[in-house]
Amino acid sequence: MINRWLSIVTASCVLLAPAFAQAQSAQDYPTKPIKMVVPYPPGGTTDIVTRLVAKHLSDSWKQPVLVENRGGASGMIGTEVVAKAAADGYTLLSTGSGPHAVNISLFPKINYDPVKDFEPINVMLVIPLLMVAPTNAPYSTVNEFIDWARKNKDKANYCSIGSGSPSHLAAELFKSMTKVEMTHVPHKGSGPAIIDTIAGTCQVLFDSAVSSGQHVRSGKLKALAIATAERVPSWEKLPTVSESGVPGFNAYTWGALLAPAGTPKAIVNKLNAEVVRILASPEVRDYLSSQGAIPGKGTPEDLATFTNQEIAKWAKVIRDGNIKAD
Repeated sequence: MINRWLSIVTASCVLLAPAFAQAQSAQDYPTKPIKMVVPYPPGGTTDIVTRLVAKHLSDSWKQPVLVENRGGASGMIGTEVVAKAAADGYTLLSTGSGPHAVNISLFPKINYDPVKDFEPINVMLVIPLLMVAPTNAPYSTVNEFIDWARKNKDKANYCSIGSGSPSHLAAELFKSMTKVEMTHVPHKGSGPAIIDTIAGTCQVLFDSAVSSGQHVRSGKLKALAIATAERVPSWEKLPTVSESGVPGFNAYTWGALLAPAGTPKAIVNKLNAEVVRILASPEVRDYLSSQGAIPGKGTPEDLATFTNQEIAKWAKVIRDGNIKAD
């Protein structure tokens, strides 16, 4: 009987050992510098917010949190680096919707799986898209634009910040939901697309509220609507596309924090709790709001569900629109 009892105790200890080790690992974490990889060049919204969060993490945990920009190949270079990194919580990925929800459908082959190769931590931010037009356009609402475009098929052009970008996909989603015919005029970045929209070369543009918002406020562009499902505080008087005649329309871009697959759950949860706390702090919340962005929140499970939904949503838009990467 005693031997049998000892065997049960020994077996239980063996089973509990990994869980205990993970808990102890998370309790001590971090014991050395953390690297946060941003798969874009410096200076963009994701990069700025990542550096802000990294500073707060470093202050809280008394360990350096370093941001490394690994841009290129539509975000795939930096993403692949993290996918192949050690799953110990010391290499993280701060990425966006392109590398993590769009590229898998846009490119014939990518060297990572956005679901299988990563542990989700949390959404960092959501950036609404504004539907903007030239200030002298003969329409000021979504419905007025739809009516004008149907009567002027040969003149209805839409700018985007590049093929396969959130700007492009949002316009294609709009086309599919309204049956409006528009010609795509791709640009290399937000700046050139905004310039051509201000000039009237394009009649409409879906663009980040961070980049186009300043031109709306200065009077150089006219905002027809905001593309998120609900109104946002920083643009509370601006109606949504959905409530302006295209029910169910919802388009935005976002940023998220992830770790390599296999990172201990206890470490993932510790990161989630601390980053969500930082995003809710007045300094970070007010900065994001001033930029027209929405602070992220939620659990790792929420991000996992959201990622799968986003992949499916944009896969259909890419397929239906026969969209190809440049």
